[in-house]
Amino acid sequence: MEPFGPGSLLWEGMGDRRLMLVLGGALVMQVMHPQIGAAVGQQSVYRTDPWGRLDRSLTSLLTWVYGGPRAIEEGRRLRELHKDISGVDHQGRKYHALSAEPYAWVHLTAFERTVTVARYFGTELTPEQERRTYEEVKHLGRILQVPERMFPATVADYWTYLDDMVANTLEDHPTAHDVLDSARRVGAPPYLPGVLRRLWGQHALGANRVNLFLIVGTLPPAVRDRLGLDWSAADERRLRRLGRMVAAVAPRLPERLRYLPIAYQARVRSRGGI
Repeated sequence: MEPFGPGSLLWEGMGDRRLMLVLGGALVMQVMHPQIGAAVGQQSVYRTDPWGRLDRSLTSLLTWVYGGPRAIEEGRRLRELHKDISGVDHQGRKYHALSAEPYAWVHLTAFERTVTVARYFGTELTPEQERRTYEEVKHLGRILQVPERMFPATVADYWTYLDDMVANTLEDHPTAHDVLDSARRVGAPPYLPGVLRRLWGQHALGANRVNLFLIVGTLPPAVRDRLGLDWSAADERRLRRLGRMVAAVAPRLPERLRYLPIAYQARVRSRGGI
């Protein structure tokens, strides 16, 4: 299984800091799946250690794309980590973290999020870029040992799959609302210097409102409807204005600021820099 490298679309885009603007929405959609919602709600530490969980998730995510041979090892590590996560949800339904459908759903939300971050905060993907990106997402799924039968064959099939998942599988799950509530009240990242932590404390309400605004605003409309979340035309206009500003500024940033550290270091190494 070949790992990713320069020239792939995921190599160019996955480590861009704009990804952070849509990750919250990914988690909300994932935990709307009843098995995932139960597993995360009962066994995850996102309530007690939200920043630690985010850091570990990001490190794993970026290793898949920028880790070279370590990407394969990370795929194995994840399956080993999840093999004993099982239980029974609040309705008496059994779940297991490695069941094919939920394991694939977690992975396949990556394509919708990639399209979404480009639509709102960059340049909308062309049909050919969507096709290439989806093929790379499927390749990434193979690295993560997602069963081949779970991949919709084409981009058009993917959107049909997504619509069907929202309509017939995803739920207005308590864990999804818990994630949204956590976004309203998360504290400062533990790695911030003291002065910045105090500043966060003074402005946390505003920062968390922006975080929640981005999560809700970038969700597919059908997902918002399923969760009963309000979103107005005025909200959409504000999000679009913010998105245009981000899209104008981000490409002008120096590479070390535009990309997350793991991605930046891999990009420099690929050019023989370090």
